[in-house]
Amino acid sequence: MRLFIAINIAPPVRAELAALIDRWKATEPRARWVRAEGIHITLKFLGETHEEKVPEIRSALSTIRSSDPVEIHVRGLGFFPNAHRPRVLWAGVEASSNLAGLARTVEGSVERLGFVVESRPFQPHLTLARLPEPGKWDALVRSAQEINDLEFGSFCESEFHLIQSFLKPSGAEYKSLASFPFVKETA
Repeated sequence: MRLFIAINIAPPVRAELAALIDRWKATEPRARWVRAEGIHITLKFLGETHEEKVPEIRSALSTIRSSDPVEIHVRGLGFFPNAHRPRVLWAGVEASSNLAGLARTVEGSVERLGFVVESRPFQPHLTLARLPEPGKWDALVRSAQEINDLEFGSFCESEFHLIQSFLKPSGAEYKSLASFPFVKETA
């Protein structure tokens, strides 16, 4: 099973991103647009994992705590690796500092179970489209740069999820296997 750990996006923010995707789908049909219902902030990609390992993963993730929810603001657009060689179109995520701490804690928890530590620094973002090679994406890059300061909304989140990914010709579909509230209870 193909697994990852993520924070879901609040419905109003998801609706704003869905509207943008719908507008661009008509003008850029070659792009592989994500399904709006699946937009998320990946904390850790686990990849192909034996089903027998899921209880251990759930146990490790259930102990993660933070004193505060994560404050998330979604703003702007960009490309990986860059606008000159775009492969992924993303919406920017600005978050309270505990988001990076949460990602590090998740990483450490699953590292003890044998998962490889990510070599790249954590860079929260929301993937909107994958841009297959070869491609002339100048119009999409220009459009994204014209609305680069667009605000999609803000929200607070206090739980993350273990999610199974099903790759299909029509795009990835996701199923949440478990949810993990991470904010400490106060007396």
